Amino acid sequence: MAQTIKPGAMLALACTMFISSPAGAQEPSHPVREEPAQSFHWPEGKRAAVSLSFDDGRVSQVDTGLALFRRLGIKVTFFLEASTMEKRLAGWKQAVAEGHEIGNHSVTHPCTANYPDFRKNGLEDYTLQMMAAELDGANAQIEQQLGVKPRTFAYPCGLKFVGRGLDVRSYVPLIAERFLVGRGYLDEGPNDPALCDLSQAMGTALDDMDFPHMKRIVDRAAQEGSWVIFAGHEVGQRGFQVTDVAALEALVDYMKDPAQGIWVGTVEEIGRYIRDQRRRSP
Repeated sequence: MAQTIKPGAMLALACTMFISSPAGAQEPSHPVREEPAQSFHWPEGKRAAVSLSFDDGRVSQVDTGLALFRRLGIKVTFFLEASTMEKRLAGWKQAVAEGHEIGNHSVTHPCTANYPDFRKNGLEDYTLQMMAAELDGANAQIEQQLGVKPRTFAYPCGLKFVGRGLDVRSYVPLIAERFLVGRGYLDEGPNDPALCDLSQAMGTALDDMDFPHMKRIVDRAAQEGSWVIFAGHEVGQRGFQVTDVAALEALVDYMKDPAQGIWVGTVEEIGRYIRDQRRRSP
């Protein structure tokens, strides 16, 4: 006849089995995280990676940014809100011709209705089907107007949900189906290339920041071997949602110094490297 074990006894037995050890051995009573069998390596001995990205298709990105990035000799990622492209269509075509990446930032930039500017376009009133239409519509418009198909996406306002209350749904799976990388916003740290979910990679604010602040973020990434995706908006003089030109110049000069070991590349370029490295790992 099978012996009945009470639930409390089962719990005690399980805990005893977990922490028991041979006499005299010192075993921790909690799980120990094992290190990965093979650590992640950036190419050519680089210590970290940094991407510069800019949202919404602001006109200053074309009027000021393109000449700046050309002079600095770097490629950046522009996440375009498709409904604003016409304001500087020739400029966005020039950005493509110069090798910058064009990413998807939706058609109409739906965000939480808690922000007054989005009361009529709140994510709380969206469904997954409506969000899918935003993504596919923006891809179609960008491909038609600029001749490139976006491979990366930036979440408007950094938010990843649709609906309200019990009906809230994440739209991260929609991004995973369509894009190599989905970038967040106002996140608190860089991305661990060995572990991060590329569909919800963290984005670090770049606006209203001086060079020493930018440098601290990059230096931390170099210490950790991580990937920083900076997210800015306007390009001009430091202010609300404006990335300061002088600070950006100093940052790029610093990162291009070979002694720093920083790989500066577009979101797609670095995201593709991470994906491929993971596929090669045993």
